[in-house]
Amino acid sequence: MKSLQKSVLALLVAATIQGSTFPLQKLVLPGVSPFVFNALRFGFAAAVSFFVFGRGDILRGAILGAVLSVGYVTQTWGLTLTSASKSGFIVSLYTVLIPIFSYIVEREKITRIQGIAFALSVLGSYLLSGGVRGFNLGDLLMLICAASFALHIVLITRFSRQVAEGQLLFPQFLTVALINAMAGVTKNWGLSIPIYFVAIYSALLATVLGIYLQLRFQKEVGSNRTGLIFVMLPVSSTIFSYLILGERLSPLQITGALIMVIAIVVSSLGNGLTVREEDKA
Repeated sequence: MKSLQKSVLALLVAATIQGSTFPLQKLVLPGVSPFVFNALRFGFAAAVSFFVFGRGDILRGAILGAVLSVGYVTQTWGLTLTSASKSGFIVSLYTVLIPIFSYIVEREKITRIQGIAFALSVLGSYLLSGGVRGFNLGDLLMLICAASFALHIVLITRFSRQVAEGQLLFPQFLTVALINAMAGVTKNWGLSIPIYFVAIYSALLATVLGIYLQLRFQKEVGSNRTGLIFVMLPVSSTIFSYLILGERLSPLQITGALIMVIAIVVSSLGNGLTVREEDKA
């Protein structure tokens, strides 16, 4: 029981830290290209990972890095076009999308409950965006980000059965850093102290520590409970957005956010029911 509690606490910490990066990045992104910021962030993360875990598995790490690159590029770019609190909730949709990619990659069928959860998440995302008029390019980029993160999680599950978690960090982060550096080669690389601060914070805590905690403890907690725990990510994003940026959601957006939380919970419970049914078989 103590081991389980430790795992839950570790994932709560990871979700809280990752959620805190949304408003911080929102503050500094107007002064730097998203590609440059990501190159800096993941460059720091790659250096730390290499020092701690070594070279790792290059092939699997590069594949993960390519998928993660899509997620972080669209996330960082989208933050320049939409609010931090809204982006945090939309990105949380990745939890609901995981069963879809699980079927594509591993032929794991989507249950009826998961289908209901997906429909709820779409409705919640629509309301959170403020409707059709309020749905902008930033929100679309965040949805793409959510899909990338979902695929990333599924591939991690597949690859982590073959290699240790630490072996997937350095090549993954290095790939993300290089892709973003190439994409931002023509951009302005003039960096200020606040940009360095947010990049280092995001690299050390949200990237290296956050992703490692998720990789390390998600297996012990289980996918359904992890989905519930990571509801803390959008909650954390909203809290920090209020404290740092003073952002507020309209009643319609709050309703959408609540529906998305319900979708995540329903999806997680659906995964749990599936596991119990398989255990009985």
